Amino acid sequence: MIRNTTLIKNARLLDPLQAELLDRHDLLIEGDTIREVSDRPLAAGHARVIDAGGRTVMPGLIDLHVHVIAVELNLALQAHLPNVLVTLRSVPILRGMLRRGFTTVRDAGGAGAAFKQAMEAGLIQGPRLFVSGRALSQTGGHGDARARSDYLTAASLCPNCARVGEIARVADGVDAVRKAAREELQMGADQIKIMASGGVASPTDPIEAFGYSEDEIRAIVAEAAGRQTYVLAHAYTPATIARAARCGVRSIEHANRVDAQSAGVMAQCGTYAVPTLVTYDALATEGASLGLPPASVAKVAEVRDAGLRALEILKAAGVPMGFGTDLLGASHRLQSDEFRLRTQVLSPAEVIASATVVGAELLGMGQRLGRLAPGALADLLLVDGNPLRSIDCLLGQGEHIPLVMKGGVVEFQAL
Repeated sequence: MIRNTTLIKNARLLDPLQAELLDRHDLLIEGDTIREVSDRPLAAGHARVIDAGGRTVMPGLIDLHVHVIAVELNLALQAHLPNVLVTLRSVPILRGMLRRGFTTVRDAGGAGAAFKQAMEAGLIQGPRLFVSGRALSQTGGHGDARARSDYLTAASLCPNCARVGEIARVADGVDAVRKAAREELQMGADQIKIMASGGVASPTDPIEAFGYSEDEIRAIVAEAAGRQTYVLAHAYTPATIARAARCGVRSIEHANRVDAQSAGVMAQCGTYAVPTLVTYDALATEGASLGLPPASVAKVAEVRDAGLRALEILKAAGVPMGFGTDLLGASHRLQSDEFRLRTQVLSPAEVIASATVVGAELLGMGQRLGRLAPGALADLLLVDGNPLRSIDCLLGQGEHIPLVMKGGVVEFQAL
């Protein structure tokens, strides 16, 4: 891995704010930052020179909805796995994301600050992480993995144990959710995730179920705002989407059943959407064979078909859409298929923008991520092909991405 100064020469530049590639450009990188971008040849003394050979250079991709510790499709089963086993099984998941060109990801429940520390120490290889700690769920909600046969005597599988494999924690009532949010923030969460509707992978909550009350949501939003951060909310139905937006939630995850009215509320409130179409394809095609419980398999059909229509509704309302995947277990390999699914409704340029500039804005990193410009972090890809013409060069496991750089460090190179 090489830091210091790097000069990338002879590349076609993909700027997500431009409709076409820009002809020959050079990029000068010092440390972790882009110092200069020019359509004229640059010279830089002792810099390491990488000749792009006319390939496309583009910003590193941003996935706003991952679960890096989701090593099994059956999340209830996963919560019983040994902590060390879950942690070690997450390592190739992180590496695979980076190899596919995702230089930044937002974990939407499960991963904590220790994963970031391990990355910064060079112990593991993976994307830049924005972690949510454990998501907050009400009793019987999307984060409550207990079966109906379990006695509800504790908010965790073991109140005296720390379970790395638990995606979420249960808290009820305004005072309790305030404390839970404060605890996750104290432990290093970059943002807070809540459950605002029922879900697919949870055993006892219908899709249409309301999650937290409005008082509880507002309390959690206030706690996040007090730490200069925000709340993202799992929500499927128009009613749950609209109430979360009105309560100050910054991004709605999934939003499969959004309608024109609830999308209008999102637009009015300045709320982002993070659709995750690929996870429903994966759950529908291979969920049962990989351990997804029958009750969850039955729920998939309720939301899968609505996903593409949701993109049309959100676009028409002017709601900014980030890129998310929400994959679990063996399905992590399908991460880039989200591009393919979205181009059934959106243009390649719109989908690329969702995974670059929109994602950066949602994260509050609009000046540092998502574009290749002076002062931005040097997160970039060299790509064989033109993603603005065909998204296919971003699919797969990075076969058409011969170079991945994160923060000025060449993480993968196959030139």
